[in-house]
Amino acid sequence: MQVDWQGIYPALTTKFTQDDELDIPLFVHNLQVQQDAGVAGIILGGTLGEASVLSTAEKEILVKTAVEKIAGEIPVVMNIAEGSTREAVQQARYAKAWGANGLMLLPPMRYRTDHRETVAYFSAVAAATDLPIMLYNNPNDYKTEITLDMFADLVSIPEIQAVKESTRDITNLTRMRNRFGHRFKVLCGVDTIAMEELVMGADGWVAGLVCAFPHETVAIYRLILAGQIDVAAAIYRWFMPLLELDILPKLVQYIKLAEQETGLGSEWVRAPRLTLEGEERERVLQVIRKGIATRPVLPEFMTLNKS
Repeated sequence: MQVDWQGIYPALTTKFTQDDELDIPLFVHNLQVQQDAGVAGIILGGTLGEASVLSTAEKEILVKTAVEKIAGEIPVVMNIAEGSTREAVQQARYAKAWGANGLMLLPPMRYRTDHRETVAYFSAVAAATDLPIMLYNNPNDYKTEITLDMFADLVSIPEIQAVKESTRDITNLTRMRNRFGHRFKVLCGVDTIAMEELVMGADGWVAGLVCAFPHETVAIYRLILAGQIDVAAAIYRWFMPLLELDILPKLVQYIKLAEQETGLGSEWVRAPRLTLEGEERERVLQVIRKGIATRPVLPEFMTLNKS
């Protein structure tokens, strides 16, 4: 299946039971709701997916389950976040064997690579697969920035097709367009500036709160594409207190709690993360429950352009 890197791509959470096992029925339930809401594809094993605490065997189960349940309707993208080039290459090969349609690829973890090392890392992974790749540019959390000069050194590699733009600098979208035109698809990776980047011409949105609010997220995207900016903005303003949960250190716990409140997940996380408790949990619940209580009635959006 072709990945066109346009539209809404949920960075799905990994569902666990209270006993710290994969909760496949709950994962499938959320997957189905996302698909029914009109997302363009799904991403497994990202930051929200608690990639750093998943075993290779668990990643295999998640990818194969998603591929089976989605049945070719939308692409399944697997994230790669590794400390060594060797392991990243191996993960890319696994993803292909398991049936994934694309990859999201972070710079090396733990060691902060320089320009030459970062480009060599991405080039090595791309050379090991024919799957399309979206690079994940998030220097705020992962310390290594994928600079425009790095993209210039990668422009000749056809497998590298897109970027999840999470620098939190909206002008970086314009810089990418000015330098490379539409050679690289650009997807916003920060929920709180997604509408702004979409209005400025971003191709899509790798979303977090979509895990709990898929219809609202897809509606915003399609309404913007249809030129109904004021209608999209009204939904976006309602959404903002919830979207702000995506930019905080405990975004995994916060978004999982939102999923639980909307019936699309559970709050169970894997250690060293711990479920929320006390005042913090009540404060986050207040934000979530207020959002649910004031949830807007959505206009018809499913028939709008879904590209």
